[in-house]
Amino acid sequence: MTISKWEAAALALAGLFLAFTAGWFLRGNTAAAPIRVETQRTLEDTVIALPAPTVIPEQEKVNINTADAEALMTLPGIGEKRAADIIADRETNGPYRFPEDITRVKGIGEETLAELIDDITVEDAK
Repeated sequence: MTISKWEAAALALAGLFLAFTAGWFLRGNTAAAPIRVETQRTLEDTVIALPAPTVIPEQEKVNINTADAEALMTLPGIGEKRAADIIADRETNGPYRFPEDITRVKGIGEETLAELIDDITVEDAK
């Protein structure tokens, strides 16, 4: 049985590959050991300076039965048109009995009410 030049070259390359691989595994891992770096932390490095807390004065609730347009426009989500609509509604339908009654104004739904509920009241003016 005879083999061609190409077959002989392929066998030679396979032999070299096997010899190289065997040497690699027999030699073991000669990679350098990982370098360990140690640092020293001081208390000054870990302290974060926080700004002084700001005190926000609590806004007085707006009485939606007696407030004028300017006072109503201080509420979140209430602009000039919506303030006029609130005044027109309370003049037409009477005062609001509950803060939730403001939803009878067109354009004020549950989402807007959720933003307003902590800032409005219907108490009698004192």
